[in-house]
Amino acid sequence: MKSHTFAVVCAFVLFLAFSGSINCISQSDSDIVNFMMDAQRGNAEAQMMLGEAYLLGRGIQQNNNEAMKWFRKAAEQGNLEAQHNLGMMYDYGMGVPRDYVQALKWYRKAADRGFPASQNNLGAMYILGNGVLHDYIEGTKWIRKAADQGYADAQAALGASYFTGNGVSQDYGEAVQWYRRAADQGNADAQVSLGYC
Repeated sequence: MKSHTFAVVCAFVLFLAFSGSINCISQSDSDIVNFMMDAQRGNAEAQMMLGEAYLLGRGIQQNNNEAMKWFRKAAEQGNLEAQHNLGMMYDYGMGVPRDYVQALKWYRKAADRGFPASQNNLGAMYILGNGVLHDYIEGTKWIRKAADQGYADAQAALGASYFTGNGVSQDYGEAVQWYRRAADQGNADAQVSLGYC
C-alpha cells in the first residue's frame, strides 16, 4: 500500500511540474521565511507558493496536510492555481481521502474563470464519470476550452475524441490537427497517436 501511495504522489508531483501548475524554482530558507510571512498576512500568491513548497518539500519538510491548508487559503481568495492544485489533491487523494465531489468543485471554480489545466481535468472527470454522470459531450466541451487556449494535454485529448468519435463526430482530419498541435508542444501521447492516424 505504501508503494502505491508513493507512486501516486510521484505521478501527481510530476504532472504538476510538467503541466506548469507548479512553479519549479528552488526555494531557499529565506524564500520560505518570506512566503510564510506573506502567507500569514493573507497574500494569496504567497499562500499558494507555500502550499507548493510543502507539497514538494522544497526548502521545507514535505507535508500534504500543510500543502492542503495553504492551497485552501489561497483558493478561497480566488487564486486559480491554488484552486486547481486543491482540486488535484482531492482528485488523487493527497493529504485527504479521495473526494471527486470536492475535486469537481475546485476544478470548476478555476475552469469557470478560464484556467486551462482545470478545464482539462474537469472535462476528464465528465468523460470518466468521476463524481458526475458520464458525459462525453460535456467533457469534450471543457477539454475544447483548454485546447483552444493552447493547453497541450487538452489538445491531445481532443485529438483522441475526434479519433474515436466520443463527444464529437468522428473526424480523422481534425484528430490529426489536434494531435499535431499537442505534439508540436512536446506532448508524447500526441506524438505516439499521430502514428495511428
